[in-house]
Amino acid sequence: MAPSGDIMGAAEDLADQFLRVTKHYLPHVAHLCLISTFLEDGIRMWFQWNEQRDYINMSWGSGTLLATLFVLINMCGQLAGCVLVLARKFVPYACFGLFGIIFMQTIAYSILWDLKFLMRNLALGGGLLLLLAESRSEGKSMFAGVPTMDDISPRQYMQLGGRLLLVLMFMTLLHFELSVFTIFQDIFGMALIILVAIGFKTKLAALTLVVWLLIVNMIQNAFWTIPTYRPLHDFLKYDFFQTMSVIGGLLLVVALGPGGVSMDEHKKKW
Repeated sequence: MAPSGDIMGAAEDLADQFLRVTKHYLPHVAHLCLISTFLEDGIRMWFQWNEQRDYINMSWGSGTLLATLFVLINMCGQLAGCVLVLARKFVPYACFGLFGIIFMQTIAYSILWDLKFLMRNLALGGGLLLLLAESRSEGKSMFAGVPTMDDISPRQYMQLGGRLLLVLMFMTLLHFELSVFTIFQDIFGMALIILVAIGFKTKLAALTLVVWLLIVNMIQNAFWTIPTYRPLHDFLKYDFFQTMSVIGGLLLVVALGPGGVSMDEHKKKW
């Protein structure tokens, strides 16, 4: 039986080989996955314009004009942000715009009081934070002329914040049920979550989480198997694309590395 160190080493070698083969494509796939929930929501608002406007009007009593303005800002903001991210043009502005969309939707749809949806929105914000970090070159600081300690730039703190926020997505996937498979799934997922959060064996842990999330997403959120007239279809579709966005964030962790505020980085100094 092979020692656990040999197995871990072989797994890391396999991950490194995967990264060498996909290094030119991985960031593009990560960007597409990350903005997928915004893209889907913007398109949905285009096709469900009246329903979205009426929902906001009834929920807040805002009147047709304000409700229409809210839907218009959401739709245009999301679609424009997606186009800019995919084109790699004005990415910081696109990120801040999408942050604003998340904030607006959190308030408008009362997500603030729903812990599960709030955690997922925060995780989505973590993905955007990683995208914002990627858009900053290593040689430049967000705050020109401001000294940094131990050569740690604001970008690296963004990477840390993004990793920590992505963790919240996985907290919503834990079931805490008394079955052997569920207990294993929870422990396995929690171990990987912790590794990503502290930045230890980060790329391997993030890649493993990507594979695991893809499988879970395809099984649990198969919205295409539900007729479109049933409310469950929209709920599963929402969960599916939010999960894809978090997968995009994890792929950015793989592409960028954990950053300076991580155990992987500190190991190099030991």
